Amino acid sequence: MLDYKEAGLESEDLKEMYRTMHLARKIDERMWLLNRAGKLPFVISCQGQEATQVGAGYALDREVDIISPYYRDLALVTHFGMTAEETMLSAFAKKGDISSGGKQMPSHFSKKSCNIMTQGSSVTTQLLHAVGASFKFKMDDEKRVALTTLGEGSSNQGDFHEGLNFAGVHDLPFICIIENNDYAISVPRELQYGAEKLSDRALGYGMHGEHIDGNDPIAVYKAVKEARERAVNGEGATLIEAMSTRLTAHSSDDDDSYREKEERETMKESDCLVKFRSYILEHGVADEAWFEALEKEAKAIVTDATKAAEKAPYPKPEEALTHVYEEVHHG
Repeated sequence: MLDYKEAGLESEDLKEMYRTMHLARKIDERMWLLNRAGKLPFVISCQGQEATQVGAGYALDREVDIISPYYRDLALVTHFGMTAEETMLSAFAKKGDISSGGKQMPSHFSKKSCNIMTQGSSVTTQLLHAVGASFKFKMDDEKRVALTTLGEGSSNQGDFHEGLNFAGVHDLPFICIIENNDYAISVPRELQYGAEKLSDRALGYGMHGEHIDGNDPIAVYKAVKEARERAVNGEGATLIEAMSTRLTAHSSDDDDSYREKEERETMKESDCLVKFRSYILEHGVADEAWFEALEKEAKAIVTDATKAAEKAPYPKPEEALTHVYEEVHHG
């Protein structure tokens, strides 16, 4: 991992970053248990990609910047203000779900008060939303950026190329992070694209590109911090390819047997939480007692959130067509 002091971080920053990564992992793990118990219909996991998500989020200004996440970004939206209870309400499809009132699939994140844009189920559309937001920021001369994330499979969609081309042409305050975990559902990267590095595509769009270790939250923080500074200084967009590790299957409905057992075991050695924990201990940032207290804190938060969501009411059947496009625009 990079030296945190060289990246401009303090020891308390590392502890806050780890706390969010750890909480997101615990929420995620609990949702998988609930799915296997038959209580949740569907889970799509952030496990293994917390370093990229929290490193990126920590480099932004939550008061002004906009994020347009993808379905695997639980740690990113948790950093931006999505609570554990709100995540659980969405997972249980309860009326109190902040994103859709329990009418959208889980992990379709949105929370206006926290600058988290809404998203659709079609992959890569979130990139266009972020590009549009960054275009507005430039037109109004606002010192803020829009950041979007996606998997490497989405980098082959038309929306990806059209959006980045527009951002490059207009030098927009826009950051795109490809969370490259080597698989688009079950398809390995050698069957997805012919390029050695997806960050090399930045040259074709006329923007800055970087290829970084997505399992190092400090490296991600540094890359996104610098990208933000370029963006607000009028130096245009950035494409970052963060090499990440997806520790679970694509989703709770997926059979992960397309990855050999040996490969799955090796991935555990790249677990960003394990590596970051060791880094924190080695640098004397925190001790074992701090981690033990954090474990209890997260367990209490997740348990309370689960109980609250289980008790919460479902939306009524007659609410199925409320707050949709037709109602908003045609009464």
